[in-house]
Amino acid sequence: MIPILASPVTDGIGAVLAPDTLLTIGIGICIGMLVGAFPGVTATMAVALASGFTLTMEPTQGLAMLLTIYVAAQFGDRIPAILINTPGTPASISTTFDGYPLARQGKAGLALTTSAIGSAVGMICGIVILAVAAVPLSAFAMQFGPPEMFALVVFGLTMMVGVSSGRIFKGLAAGAFGLFLATIGRDPITGDQRFTLGILELNGGIPFIPVIIGFFGLAEVINQILTHRKNKGVKPISQMGQWMPDRQLMKRLAKPMGIGAATGSVIGLIPAVGGDIAGIIAWDNAKKASKRKDEFGKGSLEGLTAGDTSSTATLGGSITTTMALGVPGDSVMAVMIGSMMIWGIQPGPGLFNSHPDLIASLVTILLIATVATLILSLLRMKGVIKLLELPDHFLWVVILVFCMVGTYSINNSVFEVGMMLLFGMVGLFMLRFGFPPGPAVLGLILGPLAEANLRRALLTDGWSSIFTSPIALVLLTVAVLAVTVPPLRQLVRRRKEAIVGMKVPTMQP
Repeated sequence: MIPILASPVTDGIGAVLAPDTLLTIGIGICIGMLVGAFPGVTATMAVALASGFTLTMEPTQGLAMLLTIYVAAQFGDRIPAILINTPGTPASISTTFDGYPLARQGKAGLALTTSAIGSAVGMICGIVILAVAAVPLSAFAMQFGPPEMFALVVFGLTMMVGVSSGRIFKGLAAGAFGLFLATIGRDPITGDQRFTLGILELNGGIPFIPVIIGFFGLAEVINQILTHRKNKGVKPISQMGQWMPDRQLMKRLAKPMGIGAATGSVIGLIPAVGGDIAGIIAWDNAKKASKRKDEFGKGSLEGLTAGDTSSTATLGGSITTTMALGVPGDSVMAVMIGSMMIWGIQPGPGLFNSHPDLIASLVTILLIATVATLILSLLRMKGVIKLLELPDHFLWVVILVFCMVGTYSINNSVFEVGMMLLFGMVGLFMLRFGFPPGPAVLGLILGPLAEANLRRALLTDGWSSIFTSPIALVLLTVAVLAVTVPPLRQLVRRRKEAIVGMKVPTMQP
C-alpha cells in the first residue's frame, strides 16, 4: 500500500471525496440541470435560494452544493435555448443564435451534444485557470494595505456597475443603495447605532441572505407573475435527429472551441463580466475566423460551440478573482460570498493562507461536477422536453415556498422572513424600473470592507495614503473609466448619428 502524506492538496481532495460531500454534489447537479432547463429561473436565483439551506452544512459541503448548481446550470440552460429559442440563463444567449436554427433543421440532438462537449471543454479550461492563477494572484494581493484594498473594492463595485446593460446611472444608484444598507447597524469602531430605528435585530446589520433571496427569488417570481401572458410559449422541438458527432465533425469544431476557450478565459478574469458577454464575443470571433461565415446565425455548429465554450470558460476566472481578491466575478459569486462569510470564510488576499486546502477542494468539486454533468447531458433526456411544457405557475409556487422556508431555516427568525418580503418588494421595484439588483447586493456585501479599509487608511496618513499608492491609483483610474467611458461613447455616437441625419435613439439613463 502506498502511503499518502498529509498535505493541503490531499486534505482538500479528501474532504470532497467524503461520501456526504459527493452526495451534495449529486443533489446540486440535479438541481442545477433543472434550474437551467426552466427559462426564467437563473443560476443566481437558484444559488440564492439554496444558500438558505446550506448555511448549516460544513463549508466544504455547502460550497460543493452551490458550485455544483452553478456548473450544472451552465449545461442545463442550453436545452431551452436550443429547443424553444429561449435562453435558460443569460449565459446561453449566444446559444440561441445557432442552436434553435439547428433544431429546426432536425439537428437538435447534435446541437445538444456538441454544446455539452463545448461547455465541458470551456469549464475545464476555466478550472485550469483557477488552479494556476488563484494562489499567485492571492499572494500578490497580500501586499495590499488599506488604501489598495479600499481601491480594490471600489474597482469591483464599479466594474459591476459598468456592465449593467448600459444602465450606468441606475447601476450607480443601486450600488449606492447597497452601500447605505451596509452602514445600518453598530459602528465597527465606536459601537454607536446607525440607522437602526431602535430595532434590536438590526444592531448586527442587515442580514445578507434574506436580502439576496428577496432580490433574486421573490422579486423575480412576482415580476414573472405580473408580466406573464397566456399561450406565449413556443412548443419544444421534439425531433432530435443524429445524436453523437463523428470524429471528422469534432476535428472541425476544435478551432471554434479553442477560440471560445481563449476568449472566455481572458474575459472571466475581468470582475463582473459574465458568461453572456463572453459568449457573444467568442461567437463573433469564431465567425471572423471561420471559412463558413454565411452559416453563422442560420445553424452553425461552429458558432454554437464557440459561444458555449466561452461562456463556461469564464467560470474559472470568475471564481479566481472572487477567492483571491474578494471581488466577485459575477452576480452568482456575489451571492456566494454572502454564504462564505457566514461560514467564516472571507474571500480575498490571505484566504489561501488561512485555508491552504481550499484551492484543491474547489478544483476537485468543479472537475467532478463538470464530468458528471457532461455524462448526464450526453444521455438522451426525452423527459426534459416534457419539463419545458410544464406550466409556469407550478414553478412559481415551488420557488415561493423555497423563499419562505429557506429564509426561516437560517435562524428560525420571523424577522428575517419579514426582511426577505420587504426586500422582495424593493427588488420588484428595481426590476420594474430598470435598476440592476447586482450592484446593490455587491454594495451590501463589500460595504463593510470598503469602510473599514478607508477608515484605516485615513487614520494612518489621510487621503495622501490613497493617492500616493500606485496600485490604488491604477485601480481607481480604471474604476472611473468603467463608469465614464460607456456614456461618453454613447454620447459621441449619438452626435455622429445626428450629424448624418439618422434617427437619434434615446439615451438610456
